[in-house]
Amino acid sequence: MKFELVRVLDDAGRVVHPEREPAIPAPELRHILQTMVQNSLLDEKLLRFQRQGRIGFYLTAWGEEATLVGPVWALRPSDWIFSCYREAGAALFRGYPLRTLLCQLYCNAEDPVKGRQLPVHHTARALNFVSVSSVVGTQIPHAVGMAMAAKLSGRDDVSLVYFGDGATSTGDFHVSCNMAAVRKAPCVFFCRNNGWAISTPRSAQTITPTLAQKAVAYGMPAVLVDGNDVLALAHVTAEAAARARRGEGPTLIEALTYRRGAHTSSDDPTVYRDPAEPREWECRDPIRRFRSYLEGKGLWNADEERAFVQKCEQEFAALVAEVESLPAKSPPATMFDDVYAERPWHLDEQFVELDRELRRHKA
Repeated sequence: MKFELVRVLDDAGRVVHPEREPAIPAPELRHILQTMVQNSLLDEKLLRFQRQGRIGFYLTAWGEEATLVGPVWALRPSDWIFSCYREAGAALFRGYPLRTLLCQLYCNAEDPVKGRQLPVHHTARALNFVSVSSVVGTQIPHAVGMAMAAKLSGRDDVSLVYFGDGATSTGDFHVSCNMAAVRKAPCVFFCRNNGWAISTPRSAQTITPTLAQKAVAYGMPAVLVDGNDVLALAHVTAEAAARARRGEGPTLIEALTYRRGAHTSSDDPTVYRDPAEPREWECRDPIRRFRSYLEGKGLWNADEERAFVQKCEQEFAALVAEVESLPAKSPPATMFDDVYAERPWHLDEQFVELDRELRRHKA
């Protein structure tokens, strides 16, 4: 069972399949590259912040930046994104404020989830960007449920769910694929196959040559795509979303990429991975490839990139100074918020009791 690896660009950024090249306006092409560059810069700075003890936890997306932006470009603002772990760049591309992102990382008083989530577990209701779940694969049935809800409501919205190669070994993945195919749920399953599920190599996950072919057993189409080619990712996602809107059901996309960094700031890949392995993927860097493409079209140059990087660094420094001056955490009483639309009597009692205890200990 063979799948063609779908590409638009070669490793040097030259168009090799013009029939697949999406018609993206020049300002949006620039925005795509800028988001990828910004995400890489943030990864560098925020991982350093974690090492300095300024934030508690972080993870990077080095080498995987195309997967954060290409699929999201192909969606409508009303479509839903169920993220996996490394998709902060997807939220930024949709309009997630950098200040809010930093507040969430610091778990400070303006953290939108009030310290109830790990850092880097972003959620933005206004952007239809659903909270990350650390439990592997649990976001997949949620995405299918949202897709089915849209269909039952008569809307042509689509849900896209990110997950890694390791999640394809979970029951949630298999149950979700089966239900989505049977019900023709307008869901795009986006598997970011980056070679490693923490310390478990892809070869230990499954014996099948591809993960894409798993879709065949569930009666849904699948695509194998170059995960470092942002244009190919936009192309295949646009086709999958259009198919879903026509009522033809889900699609599984396997994006071949590579996790060049550690799994998280708590991980040391040198104990399980050959250090030479990540270097082999540097020549396939998605940012360098897309930058070459834009330079060839006269839409980007080195001076523009230097100016953009300087602007990003200035904005970052100003926001960090502001965010670090905010109160360190949400007030304890906020634990009673967001549970019910109207707070019931027993939580009112607990709120009063907590307030009394806080006053007593403060005194």
